[in-house]
Amino acid sequence: MASTPNARWQVPAALLSSAVLFYFGTGLAPIAVLTWLAPFPVLLLATRVGGWTAAGTAFGAFLLGTANMWAYQAHSGDEPLWPFGAAIDVGMSLVFTFAVWLFWALARRRRTLLASLAAPAAWTALLYLIAISNPMGMMGSLANDQGDAPLVLQTASWAGMWGIEFLVLLPASAVAAMCAPGASRLRTGVVTAVLVTLSLGGGALRLSASGGPSVRMAAITQNAGYHWGPELGTARGRALVQDYLDQISAMPDGVQLVVLPEAAFSAEEEWPTALVEPMRRTAKARGTAIVVGFEYYDRPGKHNYDYALAFPADGAAPVRYLKHHDLVSPPGRDLVFVPGAPAPTGLVICGDTTFTAPSRDYAAAGSRILAIPAELAVPPDSNDEGGWQHTRNALLRGVESGQSIALSDANGTLMLSDGYGRIQAEARTGGPTPFTSVVADVPAGPGPTFHTKFGDWFAWLSLAITVAGLVFARLRTPNPPAAANPKPLNHP
Repeated sequence: MASTPNARWQVPAALLSSAVLFYFGTGLAPIAVLTWLAPFPVLLLATRVGGWTAAGTAFGAFLLGTANMWAYQAHSGDEPLWPFGAAIDVGMSLVFTFAVWLFWALARRRRTLLASLAAPAAWTALLYLIAISNPMGMMGSLANDQGDAPLVLQTASWAGMWGIEFLVLLPASAVAAMCAPGASRLRTGVVTAVLVTLSLGGGALRLSASGGPSVRMAAITQNAGYHWGPELGTARGRALVQDYLDQISAMPDGVQLVVLPEAAFSAEEEWPTALVEPMRRTAKARGTAIVVGFEYYDRPGKHNYDYALAFPADGAAPVRYLKHHDLVSPPGRDLVFVPGAPAPTGLVICGDTTFTAPSRDYAAAGSRILAIPAELAVPPDSNDEGGWQHTRNALLRGVESGQSIALSDANGTLMLSDGYGRIQAEARTGGPTPFTSVVADVPAGPGPTFHTKFGDWFAWLSLAITVAGLVFARLRTPNPPAAANPKPLNHP
């Protein structure tokens, strides 16, 4: 461990280095490679100082790294800085602090391999416990930050997003552990190299596949920056229906699936005639399946129901999906497929993608495409930078379950991606034209993955490793070498 004079520069150097790397490696426009480097300065410091110093530095570094979200949170309707944004930032910082403390406790006892595994496992396990207890699910984690790195994302196909959380932290943790006095370097290095090589090598092999037959699909939204769309009983609402129909009619030939955003319209009817009949006619005339999000207001019951309607390409009656995860609407329970779609296509809405289900359930039931009407940012967020983070979360669900994604966002980003997390078409909303649209030929997803069949098994494995780390952190190492155990600066 470091002497006090050396620690005077090592502590601020580690804090600032990790903070800067977290700042640019996470958030709304992350540089994915920096996410892997960000934990290293703090973890390396933890092998040289006492426990309180390591924990305090870890907390400060991560919290400063979240400054990349503060401006967004200051004007966010979904994630206001106070109290929700602050709670998220402090909570994530505490999770990282615990992971670093556990690493410190094991590294100082020369349990090198366990230290290198326990730190990423602790981070992963705690995030999983938060995700399953949080009514809004999980978004904005280290796995989300890898959204533009398809090679890394393939780990989700067998270990879920939890495997990515672990993988991103593992190399920094292992290298730092091997730098500790008295470290067992060979075994730790070999195990880490094997795990990283298998994960990324398997990802490269998976990316060599092409998926299923191509489906020409499109996503459309108006550039009005609305929260909920206009009432269908008004002249404005009826005019917007016609505008969307004109946009669909002008689509290139061969488009087989069109997705409109969440709550594109609102209505006091459960099956609004002003929407249903014109959409049915256009779907039949174009030979195109159409998915539309709309909000039904149940005035007597004072509820609003977040629905998606799927219109078959043959003009038959539409089917309706009710959002499964919603803090306002009564939750849905059923899986709903787009009738007659060119490939089995399931329906989810916006916030459903912050959970592994129902996306995983759709894959198990045979879905190869997820159609996602979304309204990913409410005013005053409209047309801001949050769209990237939301769409990459949806993309992550597609890789986990082997499904392509067709997402139409009212305020943010339109995205079409294949089942391997490769973006086929993308566009930001809010341009000078009345509507934004994207069209692409997208291979249908490969279908059920290992994660589809076995779920969040990796998160539970991480929890077991964390518990083992806590147990071994309390066990004394017999007769440690004197050079490896000088008096620490401070420790609890």
